Amino acid sequence: MADPLFDIQGKVALVTGGTSGIGQMTARGLVRRGVKTYITGRDATGADSVAKSLAAEEKGECIGLAADLSGADGPQRLAGMLSAKEQRLHILVNNAGAGETASLPEVSIEDWDMVMNVNLRAPFFLVQQLLPLLKKAASAADPARVINIGSIGGLHIPNWDAFPYGASKAGVHHLTRALTKRLGASQIAVNAIAPGPFPSRLTDTSSDAVKHSVETYIPLGRPGAPEDIEGLVVFLSSRAGAYVNGCTIPLDGGYIAAL
Repeated sequence: MADPLFDIQGKVALVTGGTSGIGQMTARGLVRRGVKTYITGRDATGADSVAKSLAAEEKGECIGLAADLSGADGPQRLAGMLSAKEQRLHILVNNAGAGETASLPEVSIEDWDMVMNVNLRAPFFLVQQLLPLLKKAASAADPARVINIGSIGGLHIPNWDAFPYGASKAGVHHLTRALTKRLGASQIAVNAIAPGPFPSRLTDTSSDAVKHSVETYIPLGRPGAPEDIEGLVVFLSSRAGAYVNGCTIPLDGGYIAAL
């Protein structure tokens, strides 16, 4: 019998960038637990295909939406699509992300803007545009949840050059605290997760370089697994995590603690 403390069945969630990596891991865990889950990807066909696959695998409900969050109107368009389908949104996971690694002289304005637009601008304006749906889902006993996916790259300076990425994720962590202060009165809890290395488009955990980094710097000696992100998202979305608010939680096997 499921523990009601961690029960999230019947809620509605939106996971941006839910077609791959951490976003797909998160979406799978929510669908598995009876959450009606919307996922976004830039390509409508791809998003729909992944959504149908997750729904079939987990015997739940998953819907794909096309959204390009790098554009200025991306959040508004996505919010409009969701508002046409749902009256409430219990869980918003701002996961869609972009990365760029380049040396200081090589970083271009276009690369900088693209990373900032996807990683930092889009989460803010998506919260802004979805605020009516979040407020309708919120209560004192069970707040609506905003979960921003940051990064340990926003908590320290890595050994490789990733200037816009690190700055954008540090901004996500700060934005999380700012939103916490403003949205608490509306019974909306806002937290950030700062993952370490997880298999994704941005991190090839099978490469020798990443394996060496994991073995050298992460006390638990392994990269993140789907169950790790799934477990933390479920905790934050359930009654068990209802009083957790304004936190940036490293999910990194102890990497930041051991620096």
